[in-house]
Amino acid sequence: MSHLTASTLLPVTPVLGVVMGALVIAAAGVAAFGRLGYGRAALGASARAAAQLAAVSLVITSITRSLLLIAAFVLVMFLVAGGTAGRRITSDRTAWWALVPIGAGALPVLAVLLATGLVPPRGIAVIPIAGILIGGALTATSLAGRRALDELIQRRGEVEAALAIGFTDREAAVEICRPQAATALMPALDQTRTVGLVTLPGAFVGMLLAGATPLAAGAVQLFVLIALLAVEAIAIVVTIELAARARFTRPPAEADAAAPRRWFGPRRR
Repeated sequence: MSHLTASTLLPVTPVLGVVMGALVIAAAGVAAFGRLGYGRAALGASARAAAQLAAVSLVITSITRSLLLIAAFVLVMFLVAGGTAGRRITSDRTAWWALVPIGAGALPVLAVLLATGLVPPRGIAVIPIAGILIGGALTATSLAGRRALDELIQRRGEVEAALAIGFTDREAAVEICRPQAATALMPALDQTRTVGLVTLPGAFVGMLLAGATPLAAGAVQLFVLIALLAVEAIAIVVTIELAARARFTRPPAEADAAAPRRWFGPRRR
């Protein structure tokens, strides 16, 4: 019965393909005509998602019994997440620092889950959980990093004022960028607060379709949401610290003559 229920939720038929294609065109069209600037990005992201999911589906089925291959797959996920978050924060060579908050948030939690046996060391269990945790850390790092750097650059006069009254570089930067960067946790907070009332997340629905009891599905979903809160909170704190210590910088082209060099890379002469 559970198999029949799962297969009828979104049956893989030509109709599904047509509907998805129409939705992609609608998203790209609205983005283009609404002058959001992301029309082509919507098309590209959709095509890339389709290709990646197809490839990942084939890969996962072939690596579920090899711990070494599972670890390699998780490492690839981690590196891709770091690269994506880094490019969102900055376009210069300091983008690689985004790996630090993502790793600090996601990897210890994943290690605890494996060590306690809550997640068995099998690909079918490790890869989805790792993806959820790394994905949450990616989102938090990207949002917090962009907001922190934007604040430090736009409010540089306030940073300099704090330095003038005795704050250290780090203390001044943290005071200015932390309030705005901390709002990167709001999506995770909203998702946790409204679960069951506004949304039924994928882990909950997936377990129900697989035949689990509503109580078991709810417990797993609650665990995922709480784990994401912990992961994203850690990632945001580490991102703020890195931004305050000028580990992230912006390219020289984004600086103006009056801007302090602290949050910009070396200027070309």
